[in-house]
Amino acid sequence: VLGMVVNREREIRQFLKTPFYRVTASLLPEGMAAGSGEDGAGEHSVPQKGFEGEWRAVEGSAWYQSPLLYKENGFLKKESAEALIDFLKTEEEAPVIEKIERKKEQKYPPLLYNLAELQNDCSRLFKLSPDETLRIAQELYEKKLTTYPRTDARVLSTAVAKEIARNIGGLKSYQPLAAFASQVLESGTFKGIAKTRYVNDKLITDHYAIIPTGQGLGALRSLAPASARVYELIVRRFLSIFYPPAVYQKISLVCIMKKERFFSSFRVLVEEGYLKVARRQDKGAAADRTGRVEADQSGGVEPENASGADAQKEEGGQTEEKYDAAFLAVLQKLKKGMKLSCEGFSIKEGETSPPKRYNSGSMILTMENAGQFIEDEELRAQIKGSGIGTSATRAEILKKLVAIQYLSLNKKTQIITPTQMGEMIYDVVSDSIRPLLNPALTASWEKGLAMVAQGEITSDEYMQKLTDFVTRRTNIVKQLNNQQVLYRQFEDSAKYYEKRPAAPAKKAEAASGKQN
Repeated sequence: VLGMVVNREREIRQFLKTPFYRVTASLLPEGMAAGSGEDGAGEHSVPQKGFEGEWRAVEGSAWYQSPLLYKENGFLKKESAEALIDFLKTEEEAPVIEKIERKKEQKYPPLLYNLAELQNDCSRLFKLSPDETLRIAQELYEKKLTTYPRTDARVLSTAVAKEIARNIGGLKSYQPLAAFASQVLESGTFKGIAKTRYVNDKLITDHYAIIPTGQGLGALRSLAPASARVYELIVRRFLSIFYPPAVYQKISLVCIMKKERFFSSFRVLVEEGYLKVARRQDKGAAADRTGRVEADQSGGVEPENASGADAQKEEGGQTEEKYDAAFLAVLQKLKKGMKLSCEGFSIKEGETSPPKRYNSGSMILTMENAGQFIEDEELRAQIKGSGIGTSATRAEILKKLVAIQYLSLNKKTQIITPTQMGEMIYDVVSDSIRPLLNPALTASWEKGLAMVAQGEITSDEYMQKLTDFVTRRTNIVKQLNNQQVLYRQFEDSAKYYEKRPAAPAKKAEAASGKQN
């Protein structure tokens, strides 16, 4: 874990930003003036500002595979983007819809919570640390409000699925979501749950997913606000699986002008499905709304690690640009071969951004899925489903690394960074017993335990292998003479932890205080 955090921090330090410049066109159906408040036929009152089309250097473009490009939808220099706009404005021709595609997309409810997923969501939504989330989950379990929390499974067992009506029935007394529980019981959707992906005995080892019991609701009155929020999160996720998928209408356009193509994509929620129960109504929580149209770039080419106002997205991958439902009616009228008017061009500046630091929630998920970092397929399969630590110990591992000051955890943001001591320890281990930093070592030990369980080797043989490893590595460390190398590494990293000098005003204030 320490190794993953240090490596990520060093990736961030070494990252070189690459600026890029995207060109967009403001497009409007012919006969509809931007901001006019009505379309050409006067049938709809639609306050329009046009919609964006993003230029891409696809095959047929004068810039196709040009060295001036950053990916296919951006330029490395602003001058190149300006040259494209100048070209399009010279003997300007009206953009024409070359291709239009309409299709429906379904979004199914996510799997139920295991501890790692719950810790990740609570870190992201409530800024709770993993050990705090575990404490709350344990509290809810002890008060009989939810099931056993230390689980890796995200599904139910067949036996539990047969009795699930009891859990749902009890939630009719949980006022915030009582209407949803009643609706599930009345519709009978719970009866077929055993045939869905939410029930799978093969994916359960000791315990099934975390779900509400539907009992002990009197204990809700004694819960702290944070505990109450976590309980609501678990109930919403549970009830969601009994609702149909959300359905979106997606409209994609390709417009051509002077053999250059502009791409637009819009998405509108037409059926809420499970979203009406899954989404939280907290202030500031992002939520889809039926009939709201969004400019959707999820199917486009997004510059890798893009940053800047242009690249900011809401949860779910959509841009912040939104249009009302009436605009959907305008989009529905568009046809292949239809001419549009171009209201102008814009250059959107952005830059690549470094990898994100881990937060406490994403680190728990990374620990759970540590097998993805192992190249050996056999070893990767061995650690699959277990990862680093267990659902019961991952939070404690992270907490311990913070307690011994190898890692630093920002309580407000839950962002994790290494301390100077932690980075020094990493270098010492890396230069002496490097396998300890590799999840493959854990996987090989897990493989040995599995061989013992299957009778392929004895426990004594397994222990002898571990003893040999420890002895061999200890002898190597004893013979090392790498103090100078370590010293240089310590010096290299120390500059990132030097305390900033006090501001002049604060220095003067401090000096004045001493004189007084």
